[in-house]
This record gives sequence, structure tokens and C-alpha cells, in this order.
Amino acid sequence: MVRKSLVVFVICISLALVISVFAAGDTPTRSNLSAAAIVDRNVAARGGLQAWRAVLTMSMEGKLGAGGNQRATLPAPPQQGPMPSLKSIPQRPVSETQLPFVMELKRPRKQRIELVFKGQTAMQVFDGANGWKLRPFLNRRVVEPYTDEEMKSASMQADLDGPLVDYAAKGTKIELDGVEKVEDRDTYKLKLTMNSGQSIHVWIDAQSFLEAKIEGQPRRLDGAYHPVEVYYRDYRPVNGLQIPFVLETKVLPLAQKSPGFRDTRVPVEKIVIERVEVNPRLDESLFSKPAAGAAPKPN
Repeated sequence: MVRKSLVVFVICISLALVISVFAAGDTPTRSNLSAAAIVDRNVAARGGLQAWRAVLTMSMEGKLGAGGNQRATLPAPPQQGPMPSLKSIPQRPVSETQLPFVMELKRPRKQRIELVFKGQTAMQVFDGANGWKLRPFLNRRVVEPYTDEEMKSASMQADLDGPLVDYAAKGTKIELDGVEKVEDRDTYKLKLTMNSGQSIHVWIDAQSFLEAKIEGQPRRLDGAYHPVEVYYRDYRPVNGLQIPFVLETKVLPLAQKSPGFRDTRVPVEKIVIERVEVNPRLDESLFSKPAAGAAPKPN
């Protein structure tokens, strides 16, 4: 199952450094911009409010990196008896496996993901209120409902235009929570409080006014929840909108550790988008409960 959401953001162009030097005197600072003004400039940089309101559906295709022998080495217990042959120990591949996926989005907050793994297609469907999953690669060919934790994550998922477009209409409150560096770039740190009371942070590039990163859903590892950050790169124009074609998810180590706690490093997870279509025709049945063992629809 895919535990990643694709949100819409932009990358800096190659002349960004030159532009920043000549425009340094005009660069907005925390003291002269409100949170609302920052959001207005962000939406304009991403294509404009009316352009995003006109987007009713979106389809994305690409590859999702999974696996790879990049995790920290764990200490081995003392060996009792003869050492096993190295050939008998299964080895994880060094490089990530690239899994083809298709994600289809439709207002309001409907999502369908198909992921091909070992020649079999897994599905994840959310109709805006309920979610289901089908995971044949685990030999589970029965459609299963989302768990409570998965439903909580899906309920926080933004619509296809992201959390900042029409934020007030979505019941979201936004405040400026400081200015921080993100990968050597000045950013505005915004705190978004949803109508559910839950909050996330979004970092807006002070030069491009496009998102540098967003706070992801915490991930449970080794019995503890780890903070997650999603970085957005390689933005390209699609139908007048700015769309990221590379997303990187980082699972962060815990700031405090109890005695004996093992914090396993998680490699960066990368999504590469190869094709984006704005306002494709998506039948409503695509977001209904999938049939057990259902074959993927033809592209």
C-alpha cells in the first residue's frame, strides 16, 4: 500500500541565484508580509486561483522507489555454532526497486492509486469518506477497509489543489510561525490549523513563493511515531500550473530516545512523476470499492 500523498509544488529555476542577487532589495521579509499575503503569492506563483478552481480531476503516472539496502547496519548477536554460508543469507538489493504507479484524483478529495509490484497490481481507493485496499502481492486478494490510522491519514489529506488554495473556504486557519532555512534557502514557515483541530506546517520559499517542503503524516517505526517531511523538486509547467515531478519523503529520527531504544535510519523515499494530465475524464466508478482480484484498467 502506498502511504504517500502527491501535493502540488515548484522547484527553483537555474537563474534563481542571479535573480536573488539583483532583487535582494525587493525580497519580502517577515516584518512586511502577513500569512495571508504569503499564501496569495504562493497561489499566484502556482498558476493562480481561478486556474486551480477550474481543475476538477488530475491523473499522474510515474515510479515510486521502494526497498534498497541503505538502512543502518544492526549489531548481530553472538553466533552459536558454525557460521552460515553467506550464500544462504538473503540479500536486499542495493538500489531501490522502481514501482510503476498511477494516481487519479477527483474533487472532493477522491483518490485512486494503482501500484504494480512483482507483476501484480495493488489498489488503494478513497471516495472522500471511506477507503479500501487490495494487496495481491501479499497474497491478500480480498478487499480490505482502511484501518483507523489509515482513515485518520486520509481524512487529513488535502484536495488535489493542496492545502493553501481556498484555505479559508476549507475551514483552515493560517499563521506565520517564523522564518527558517530549508536547504540553504530562506523560507516562511506557515502553521495550518484544520477545522478538525489538527495542524501541519508548510515552508514557502521566500524568493519563488512556492512550497519548499511540507510536514507529512507521522510514521510509526519501532513502536514510536517519527516526524516526516516531504520535499518537492523539479517543477514543470502543465496547462499553466506548476507541478512537481520529483518528491522526496524523509522520515526523521526522534529527538529524544529512551534507554535501549533503537532508532533505525530510514532511507529517503523518492517519487518520480513522468506524466501529468489535467482534467482527464474519470468515471465515478473508479472511486468505488474495488472488486477482489480486480485487474487494472487499461491506460
